[in-house]
This record gives sequence, C-alpha cells and structure tokens, in this order.
Amino acid sequence: MEPVVSRLTLESFESLPPHARRCVFWEVDPSMAGPLDQPESAGHTEVVGRGEIVGRGVARAPFESEFDKEAWISSVLLEWGACGQLATDPATGVIVGTAFYAPPGRVPRSRLFPTSPVSADAILLTSIQVEPGYEEVATPLLDAVLVDLMRRGVRAVEAFGLVRGGGPDGAGSGTARRNPTPDATPGMRDISEWSDEEIVSVAREILDNPQPDLCTRCLLDAAFLKASGFDVVASHARFPRLRLELDEGLGWKSEVEGALEKLVVMAAIDMTGRERTFAPVGSRL
Repeated sequence: MEPVVSRLTLESFESLPPHARRCVFWEVDPSMAGPLDQPESAGHTEVVGRGEIVGRGVARAPFESEFDKEAWISSVLLEWGACGQLATDPATGVIVGTAFYAPPGRVPRSRLFPTSPVSADAILLTSIQVEPGYEEVATPLLDAVLVDLMRRGVRAVEAFGLVRGGGPDGAGSGTARRNPTPDATPGMRDISEWSDEEIVSVAREILDNPQPDLCTRCLLDAAFLKASGFDVVASHARFPRLRLELDEGLGWKSEVEGALEKLVVMAAIDMTGRERTFAPVGSRL
C-alpha cells in the first residue's frame, strides 16, 4: 500500500519520528546554541556518524531540542505557511518520512556553508528523511514539496547537497535516493568515497562556526538532488548548492491544470447560456 503524503501541522508534531521531531541542525543558529553537555568520562571523545558524539560509550546528539523544533515549526507555519510534508503508512498510521523547507532567512544554518548564500528568490529544501524500509517515499515527498511551492507562486527551490561515500555509486547509508548518474554533476566528479566520520572531520575545517559538527542525516544527498532535476549553481567537492527552477520544466503542470479549469468554466458558462436561450421557447408551448 502506497504511503499517504500530507502537509505538516502542529497537531502532527508529536507523531513525527524521533530524529525529525528533535533535531534542530538547520533551525537553530549555532552561535546562539548553548554549550554541549559534557560526557560522563572526559578525555576520550570520538565523533561518529549521524552527528553524534560519543564519550566512553555515552552518546549525545549536539542538535537535539524538541522545544526549539516545535517553536520553529509553529512560527514558520504562522508567518509563512506550510514548511513540511509527511509520508504516512496507511496500514499503521505511522509517519515514515518527512521533508522540511522554508525561506532561507528562517534557516540560520543556511548562511554557514561554503556555497552560501541561498538565492533571494528561492525557498530552501533542508532535508528529506525516511525510515528504514521506506526509501521509496523520498520521491513522493519531494514531489509534494514542489507542488506546494508551485501553487504558492515560488520561482525556485534550492538545497545544499552532500557528496556521500560508502557505496559503489557514491551513495551513503541512511539517505534515500533515485538512480543517480555519479559523474553528471560539476564539482562532484572523481570524488573519493567519504564516510560520515570523514565528512564531519572535513566539515570542521570548512564550516567556521561555534558548533561545527554536522548532522549528516539532515543533509540531502547531492546525487539524489541531481537525479531529481536539480542543477548545480555553486560547485563544491562536498557541499554543492543545487537549484530547481519551478517555472521551467515543472511549470507546465500548473499551466495545464489552469487551462483545464478554464475549459470547465467556459463549458459551464456555455451550458448556462443555452439553458437561458431555450427556456423562453419552452414556456410558449
């Protein structure tokens, strides 16, 4: 049974998967974040994948704040409108995938990438996350985001891609993708396979901010974006910025829908006119 995709609302916040409900990697300004909790045993700290830090077997996530995530969603919904799409398994009622997007001014982390800033006319797609076994819902989630933005008159959507390692085609674990062409994107050719640990290590040198660790789960796969029709507008070996024009290639969908609606309205008007024309004739009989 195909998952059902719907807009994110405050009522659905409590039903979000744990990571999507708590992680504020994109939503909270790193310079305003408080100090991270110290591990139980100091002196042995290791950075691992998924943006977690481990100290002698004690794991902690540096970007978790359910209160801040709910506050961010609430404020964006109130001031701008829908900022998320949800994929729900109809058999269980469980949310199995999420997509988040917002104006770049509402996403503090968007200013800190080597390919920043996001274009002024674009909305930023921050993340698409799916639960294990539901990788195929990434595409319907992206489609729902694009349809929503087109209906709202948005000209373009941009995203920061992450060039991942960990597989023969450059795909990393934990990120759903379409079937990419690995060498099709400028700035992504001949890239060695990067593990999550290596990405975090390199990012510490690239992202100059007080909390430089990356939540790789909240970063979109660059190959997935490229395969979905996005074009690179700011090339980088690991963090390219990609863009999809919504008035080119996809705009025809809304134009066709608009034309069909006009035809239906015109047909209704024509039928109404005929009824009015023939009514007096019938009244004379």
